[in-house]
Amino acid sequence: MTSELHETTRLLPGQALRVAVDPGHALWVLEGCLNVVSPPGWFGDTVFSVKTPLQAGDVHVVERGGWIEICALSPAEFRALPAAQPAPAAPLVARLVQLLTGQVAWRGQ
Repeated sequence: MTSELHETTRLLPGQALRVAVDPGHALWVLEGCLNVVSPPGWFGDTVFSVKTPLQAGDVHVVERGGWIEICALSPAEFRALPAAQPAPAAPLVARLVQLLTGQVAWRGQ
C-alpha cells in the first residue's frame, strides 16, 4: 500500500504531504521540525488521530497502515524508510518433510 516517496523529501513551513503507508514504515527527520498525523482510528464511537511532533534526528515508525499526514513546522527534510519485509514462510510440504525426517527440534524439549 505504501505510496512512492523520493529517497528524501523537502517541505517548506506550512506544507503538508498525505501518503499511504504500511505498518512498520518509518520516517527519519534529517532537518527541521515535522508533525506526523496517524491514520484515523476508532475508540468506541469516536474517530481519532494522533499527532506526533518530530525534530531533526528523530525516527518515527508507523504502527498502523493507512493514510498519514506529514506537516512541516519549519523547513524540513526527511527520508522515508519502507517497512521491513517478513521472511517468507516455508511451504507446507517442505515443513511436513522436515517434521517427518526429524530435522526440526521440537519446542519445549
